[in-house]
Amino acid sequence: MKKITMYTGPHCNYCEAAKRLFARNNAPFNEIDISKVEGAMDEMIKKANGRRTIPQIFFDDEHIGGYDETRTLEKENKLQDLLK
Repeated sequence: MKKITMYTGPHCNYCEAAKRLFARNNAPFNEIDISKVEGAMDEMIKKANGRRTIPQIFFDDEHIGGYDETRTLEKENKLQDLLK
């Protein structure tokens, strides 16, 4: 299974929704809270090609996008295949 990394922040409903999405798909993830990890926001922006919104989600080093993109993958039954 690919390593999932998700950049999150406090009081973020989309971050919470993404966490629930991964939980129901039995997909463990590494969470990086940009409010608590120094330099994490700059790292996220660089890796996400300038995107500043949270969450930003990566499978291994591949940028997937945010919650909406990940949810679309789930609805189209493509998420599990990407995680392999």
